[in-house]
Amino acid sequence: MTELPKTFDPATIEARWYAHWEEEGLFHPDRPGAEPWTIVNPPPNVTGSLHIGHALDNTLQDILTRHARLKGKDALWVVGTDHAGIATQMVVERNMALHQQKRTDFTREEFVAKVWDWKAESGGEITRQLRRLGCSMDWANERFTMDEGFSKAVLKVFVDLYNEGLLYRDKRLVNWDPGLGTAISDLEVETREVQGKFWHLSYPLEDGSGAISVATTRPETMLADMAVAVNPSDERYAALVGKNVRLPITGRLIPIVTDEHADPELGSGAVKITPGHDFNDFEVGKRAGFKASDMLNMLDAKAAVVQCGGIPDELLGLDRFEARKRVVELLEASGNLERVEDRTIQTPYGDRSGQVIEPWLTDQWYVDAATLAKPAIEAVRSGAIRIVPKTWEKTFFNWMENIQPWCVSRQLWWGHRIPAWFGPIKVSDDTLVEDPTEISGLRAFVAETEEEAVSIARAYYGDHWAILTSNDAPWNPAVPMSHESTFGRDALKSVVLHRDSDVLDTWFSSALWPFATLGWPEPQARPSPSGEGTGVGSLSLTESDVPADRPHPNPSPEGEGLKKLAGRYPNDVLISGFDILFFWNARMMMQGIHFMGDQGRRPLTESVPFKTLYLHGLVRAADGQKMSKSKGNTVDPLGLIDKYGADALRFFMAAMESQGRDIKMDEKRVEGYRNFATKLWNASRFCQANGIGGSATLEPPVATLAVNKWIVGECVKTIQAVDLALADYRFDAAANAIYQFVWSQFCDWYLELIKGSIDEETKAVAGWVLDQILVVLHPFMPFITEELWHALSSREHDLIVAQWPMADARAIDPAAGQEIDWLIRLVSEVRTARTELNVSPGARLPLHVRGANEATDARLARQATALARLARVDRVEGNASGGAAQVVVDEATFVLPLEGVIDLDAERARLTKAIAAAEKERDGLAGRLGNPSFVERAKPEAVEKAKADHAEKSAEAERLTAALARLG
Repeated sequence: MTELPKTFDPATIEARWYAHWEEEGLFHPDRPGAEPWTIVNPPPNVTGSLHIGHALDNTLQDILTRHARLKGKDALWVVGTDHAGIATQMVVERNMALHQQKRTDFTREEFVAKVWDWKAESGGEITRQLRRLGCSMDWANERFTMDEGFSKAVLKVFVDLYNEGLLYRDKRLVNWDPGLGTAISDLEVETREVQGKFWHLSYPLEDGSGAISVATTRPETMLADMAVAVNPSDERYAALVGKNVRLPITGRLIPIVTDEHADPELGSGAVKITPGHDFNDFEVGKRAGFKASDMLNMLDAKAAVVQCGGIPDELLGLDRFEARKRVVELLEASGNLERVEDRTIQTPYGDRSGQVIEPWLTDQWYVDAATLAKPAIEAVRSGAIRIVPKTWEKTFFNWMENIQPWCVSRQLWWGHRIPAWFGPIKVSDDTLVEDPTEISGLRAFVAETEEEAVSIARAYYGDHWAILTSNDAPWNPAVPMSHESTFGRDALKSVVLHRDSDVLDTWFSSALWPFATLGWPEPQARPSPSGEGTGVGSLSLTESDVPADRPHPNPSPEGEGLKKLAGRYPNDVLISGFDILFFWNARMMMQGIHFMGDQGRRPLTESVPFKTLYLHGLVRAADGQKMSKSKGNTVDPLGLIDKYGADALRFFMAAMESQGRDIKMDEKRVEGYRNFATKLWNASRFCQANGIGGSATLEPPVATLAVNKWIVGECVKTIQAVDLALADYRFDAAANAIYQFVWSQFCDWYLELIKGSIDEETKAVAGWVLDQILVVLHPFMPFITEELWHALSSREHDLIVAQWPMADARAIDPAAGQEIDWLIRLVSEVRTARTELNVSPGARLPLHVRGANEATDARLARQATALARLARVDRVEGNASGGAAQVVVDEATFVLPLEGVIDLDAERARLTKAIAAAEKERDGLAGRLGNPSFVERAKPEAVEKAKADHAEKSAEAERLTAALARLG
């Protein structure tokens, strides 16, 4: 037993214990024969640093991981980081700008090398910070989405999906971020309300017989209009359908077409159609018969105007917003601007760049998400995947059942480069042509390696063509080309394959996280106690595991896809914020089921990436607002750890996490949980001082005293409550159960009840209960519990690998529990009465008892010593006379004579006055809350404060009234 310091100082123990756990390999799964249990962390961006959302997410994961480890399972928490294509490239380019350098000053290879250098020096900050939080991750096998093994998995998935027809290249509109120069997903677009305008334009009919009115929030796009649409039921325009209008400024003729998209009740009922710059118009254009290759694109990658058919030279090269001003001027000058309205416009912005997003027509790679979504939907409907809380299922189904093709290409240099090489179309054995304006104008050769791509190309072109390769893209997507060229320019008859310059969307690779981190697509993995040989956790490969001559694409032979993950797929649970349900969670379901399900030949229960998906809420500011740097209301979790300790922050997160509801940040609560840790520390010091140490048994000691039977029973009930809560992912209920037991029952009552009478039985029971507390509390507060575990006794093993207690209901003694519960209630009532009536804490009072039955009399006899010490009363016979306070517990009335102890008349006057003051404030607050004007117009925080004050004054009035009634 090591004597504990008087003061609990988290900083002195946290670094020491974490280093010890990691050095001893205690986070590494190494329990041969034990049930495997696996969870993967949502890989944080390699550019990131620990924010309060990370603190919540990883605390919940660590609770489950440590709990599984204590339950004897072979727990693996897979850890790693995401290469974060856009974010990382932005960081590195900003750093380069400090040295007056630009990405384009270097070759692609040189720039990527700089990113790797940055990653080696600065890219591990968040992993170091996760250690500060106490995360028991398997650091020995940390993964990175760009490491060699993971990259191999990404390439295989791309190639297999392509060969299966589930991944293809298409010309479509994308959300284009001109600031970043890349496509981004719908989920990376945030919509803001902006004060803008609504311009009404007049388009004259070709025959000069009139004009048709349209309206737009983006007048510059009229340069690329291709039609005017009217509703087929709109009789006003029936005679005009099929005619042409002449576009102002450019003079181009465009047709009037019919489409249900045009709403007769909205504006003029006619809408301009710009299929190359509006998502709705794109669909209208397709229905009108325009091929994507024919749709006009008037902007380049930087959102500057380019020629697309009759655009005046003065507009070329202008930024879109400068072009808007000039187009409006030209329309006004030509008389084609009818009027302008002020309007609040819903405007899309890139969540990283802050630039207005431009719908842009370009060639991209797409995944057939609708096909992959079907098994994922069925997995949730069938229960193969359980979503907690269940209320998120409706949102999940709505999005998945209406899912659009997933654009997976990004115009970046950092990331997994798309494994596609483009060559010309073979017209004949001697003639090849290319037309970059057509998706079908180039032949794509998709393969995991350049050598395989060349082999496929050689089979396509024939042996009489020499196949060369280039890492340069065949064209710049920002500068469309429209020419044909004949290859075979010299006697060598060579053809050059150009590598696609795009990289894959970061979410494409992270969708493979649950299985690619475990060694897939290696043929088979088996448990390896040493973890040597692969660098992928407790997996190792043997040469004999590799089957010969597998077909391509590669459906794993009978059950092989699951054997290769050594029993760790599906993962047991995934913890995630609800905000990445579609970014990541749904995509893991789609990819996992497809690739680990042997293309539908394995049951869903074995194919899904995780059995349970737990979605937690956001951590918000104290006033309920979303945290943001611009608002200045963010909270640094490392600062909270420095101030209160990691254990206190972790316990706050767990206690406040209530099945997906958002958490309001409350530093006072964090401070309160630091006080909770201090209370446990002081309780352990008390135990040490009284000869109470760690327990030598897993079973509870034999107890004969009611107080010892009671605390054993309450301990077992707490273990049961925590077990049930964690099984249901009720982190708040689990934390609050252990908190109440430790603070109230063990520290406040049990240790008080045994003071002065600590015999050998009590030492054994107290030591056993304290051990159970440390084990059950360990997942929530790992540092203090490990420190106390070793301080209380010489242990054979660390607490992190101890055994979770069994909640044996046979250890619960109902009679003993009822007796101590009665004693606690009686002492509490007497203490309350003394406090409310201003009785001096040191005064000893006589206690008269009326109406007690035999059971109560027996309890009074057995607990007389404890009652006298804790309530400072002595039982006397006879009836009390004069003024007295009365306390009722069960059937008995306990009377405390107060004559000569306090001034009864003065006390009655004081209470009466205090009651009147409390009631006045209560009623005033009730009146304010009953006033609709106050409730509707006041700030929400003011209304909430008024409600809290009203509740407080109501309770105070009731308490004082009860105190007055006690005086009789």
